[in-house]
Amino acid sequence: MRERHRRLGLRDLLEVGTVGLRTRPLRAVLSTIGIAIGIATLVTVTAVPASSQAALDEQLTALGADLLRADPRAGADGDPVPLPAEALGMLQRIGAVTDAATVGNVHAPIRSNELREYPETGLTTLAVRGDLRAVLRAEVTSGLWLAESDLPTAVLGMDAAERLGLSQLPDRPVTIDVGGVAFTVIGVLSATPLSGDLQSAVLVDDAAAQRWLGFDGAPTVAYVTGDEASIEALRPVVAATLSPGASGLVQVSQPSAVLAAKDAARSNFDGLFLALAAVALVIGGIGIANTMFVSVLERRREIGLRRALGAHRGQIRAQFLVEAILLCALGGASGVPLGLLGTAAWSVLQGWPLVVPVETIVAGMTAALATGAVAGLAPSIRAARQSPTAALAAT
Repeated sequence: MRERHRRLGLRDLLEVGTVGLRTRPLRAVLSTIGIAIGIATLVTVTAVPASSQAALDEQLTALGADLLRADPRAGADGDPVPLPAEALGMLQRIGAVTDAATVGNVHAPIRSNELREYPETGLTTLAVRGDLRAVLRAEVTSGLWLAESDLPTAVLGMDAAERLGLSQLPDRPVTIDVGGVAFTVIGVLSATPLSGDLQSAVLVDDAAAQRWLGFDGAPTVAYVTGDEASIEALRPVVAATLSPGASGLVQVSQPSAVLAAKDAARSNFDGLFLALAAVALVIGGIGIANTMFVSVLERRREIGLRRALGAHRGQIRAQFLVEAILLCALGGASGVPLGLLGTAAWSVLQGWPLVVPVETIVAGMTAALATGAVAGLAPSIRAARQSPTAALAAT
């Protein structure tokens, strides 16, 4: 009988552990709110910097952290060695390449048919193969992008459009003379900081260039994108693919400065995450400990009565341990959504992507529950060590 009296079943333990919550609902609600604010702070101070880092990563990626550009070097005769006509297909077959595009200099003179009657110097006609707009993250500010068509069409770079007086396309069709052929201008590109030479170019589809302008199909520049983690290892592969016999004849750009900036930013943000999470956990742990100490001091008579009726120290400790864990669980259940709501509102206001570091939040919740358990256990041990007589006599 005595042994069975010493043990509490799970149901009995829950009933005893929730006595304080049921008999003092206002204090329980206020304690839960305090814990919820601590958990919400933990979520916010980790999710907001994570969202800020994601926004910074997007900006750095837009600078070409995952982009490589391949240009032919000069051969023995001093002229650049042309890239193979099949360069696009060769690059797309590389496993680490996510996208690719090529451009080729058509060497066709450009003349404005309607607005200016003299040839435009400094403008280049480039034949495009592949989705160049997606690779260079360029946008069409007016009109449409190139598409397969039986008719000769062209898209102008930003500077070329300005020089031709076509920054904004009129409602009626406009043509320009490219190599003696009237090409209809269907679109104007935005700025292309990843490839500035395209801004002063007239872009035509590769098939149209071969059909109407006698283009031989040999690209002069190739662009590839890949996973940032393997972009450095991809550089020699691209060179060897485009020039199997002599990879040194192909120069591939190196985006090391952008990658270094991303690594430095990520390292700084990781340290910030850890510091902010540690501060939030310490503050939350202090709040939980204070709540449980006050609870024990207020209920010393209850503890003394239970001890007088035969409850041993382990049962007293278990009671306050369960109460502390329940308070933390209730606070966390309301604090996490509150923190996510605040983070989402701030991210929308700043125009950032919403990023929630799930691992940090789970670890923080676990640490908060453990802190609550320790905070509830320490004062209950102190109260359980008192004699029943002293506890009952306490005011």
